[in-house]
Amino acid sequence: MKQILIAIAFLLITAPAVSAAAGQYGQYGQYVGGAPSRDIMVDKMVATGQKTKGGQQTFVDNLTPSDPRFTPGTQVTFQVKVKNTSDVTLSNVQVQDILPDYVDAVEGPGDFDPNTRTITWNYAELKSGEEKIERVVAQIKPQAQLPADKGLMCLNNKAVATADNARDEDTAQFCVEKQVVTEQGKAPTTTPEAGAPLLAIGALNLAGLAGGIWLRKRA
Repeated sequence: MKQILIAIAFLLITAPAVSAAAGQYGQYGQYVGGAPSRDIMVDKMVATGQKTKGGQQTFVDNLTPSDPRFTPGTQVTFQVKVKNTSDVTLSNVQVQDILPDYVDAVEGPGDFDPNTRTITWNYAELKSGEEKIERVVAQIKPQAQLPADKGLMCLNNKAVATADNARDEDTAQFCVEKQVVTEQGKAPTTTPEAGAPLLAIGALNLAGLAGGIWLRKRA
């Protein structure tokens, strides 16, 4: 009887350890705890118009109405950062940059669909921890094509990244301020006060930009 009690006690002590080991690594030492993690991160940022000491553009997550504003006809530069934050290689990674109303695509990777206002590009794969950075440039429409009842508009540019079962999205905000027009229909020639546009209006180098002509980025 004593030997039987000892045997039962031994089984009770060792059973949880065996069960835990089998649950984590399987009967033969193989991992069976579920599929490996598949995660992806996309970070969308907008250029401030300022540069670092090294001459590089500076980017922020958002520009608010209290920040410098863009004016009709000027360009806005965005940065799209995509990173594989999982522990495995991700295949067939697709990135989409969805432009808001009142801007046209000027430069960037991939292809632009004017009907959906979406720029799409792909990466065959991203290894664990690998990161890709792309630049997208958009052109704000001329003042005549902006809403007549809005003097200040804050718009959001969204980026979406997908791969396998992983997905992430992020937005970057920027604000557009229309020119003040006098009764004669001309913009004032005086220097604007605080809250001036981030980029000065200049003559358009490419006449087709206002129509949304897509220029792919050159390598």
